[in-house]
Amino acid sequence: MELLQFEKEYRVHVYETGPDGKLNLYSLLNYLQDIASDHAVKLGFGRDDLMRDNRFWVLSRMYTVISEWPLWGDSIVVKTWPNGTDKLFALRNYEVKYPDGRRIASGTSSWLILDRITKKVQKPDSILSQYNPNLHSDNSPVRYASKLKTAAEDGRRSPGFRIKVSDLDVNLHTNNVRYLKWVSDTYDLDFVMKNVPQSAEINYLAESLFDEDIFIRTSAEKENGSFYDHSIFRTNDNKELCRIRIEWKEGNIK
Repeated sequence: MELLQFEKEYRVHVYETGPDGKLNLYSLLNYLQDIASDHAVKLGFGRDDLMRDNRFWVLSRMYTVISEWPLWGDSIVVKTWPNGTDKLFALRNYEVKYPDGRRIASGTSSWLILDRITKKVQKPDSILSQYNPNLHSDNSPVRYASKLKTAAEDGRRSPGFRIKVSDLDVNLHTNNVRYLKWVSDTYDLDFVMKNVPQSAEINYLAESLFDEDIFIRTSAEKENGSFYDHSIFRTNDNKELCRIRIEWKEGNIK
């Protein structure tokens, strides 16, 4: 059962920090996806294992709560474990701490398994149960991501931009973390220097490809001004690709 939990140490590099010297939000999520991939391979249901059955993983939702932001040069320890299933979702949890045990962040992710040919969602239970028969879906440090609302119609629209080669993953689709990076780049430098993210929630809705034209719509929530909603659209058909909700706090988290 020890194999069900996996830890990995990361060192925060200068290229993973923002202008304030702290680990940036999208680099944190890169760590979470990296360790999820490594752990899935160790458990026997990694990318190559699923591809042998013409299946593949798709990240559907993520939710992360941050209590402290590491600085350039800090070492951090990320722990992850699969946490059973909820209908069609395969669930995974994360905890991020300093080596001395101080908490940095907690997170959850929800994954789907798709048939490579039909692109239809497959039930995950038959795959996961053979490796993890005793998982419990209530053993989670924070809640799982829920369905987000789209950004308000009267929200601010970003200038359009095209998907570049550097945005793509090994499947020739936009890398999941790039959506969060695009959204981060819509904020003013002054805002970023005076505020820090406290949580981020993401819904991935559709894939995007090289050279497609993209724009982002952003709105602040009227009932709670510390939350900003972002919707990422493909321009030619107005297809919504991703929704991101970020909670900000004025001042510095340590």
